Amino acid sequence: MPGTLPGMTTAPSNDPEDIRAFHRLSEEITTSGRLEAHDIDRLAAIGVAHVVNLALADHPEALGDEAARCAAAGIGYTHIPVPFDAPGEDHLAAFDAALDAAGGPVHVHCIMNWRVSAFFYRRHIAQGMAEEQARALMERHWSPETSDNPHAPAWAAFVARA
Repeated sequence: MPGTLPGMTTAPSNDPEDIRAFHRLSEEITTSGRLEAHDIDRLAAIGVAHVVNLALADHPEALGDEAARCAAAGIGYTHIPVPFDAPGEDHLAAFDAALDAAGGPVHVHCIMNWRVSAFFYRRHIAQGMAEEQARALMERHWSPETSDNPHAPAWAAFVARA
């Protein structure tokens, strides 16, 4: 269930690990960076029932018509556009609500898996995961405290509120 405490798990042999920054957190939760059109059917093939997208729709690498593509594949879809320079508690609350309501295997993505990994860091801490383990999962993709991205300070502050 998406609301349960995820941990690292062995990836099934059919996981689409060539999707940018693909990561399986549990049997019920996978994450990644940007999706391409052919990835939607691949996610459906591994049993994903719902996709949550944290990227902005106008990003140059965003998948156009992602909601319609998911619907055509029988996958539910939630878009929570999180500005990269201003992640907020309202975004985190919407993220938690989307995961809790997903009702089956869920895939969460953005463009680089940076937003997603920071959001799961916060969720993991709230669910009681040890900080060291939650940080290790986040840092598989990035560390806002050591990143040279100009918006990293906003993300470091967001992560620090855990």
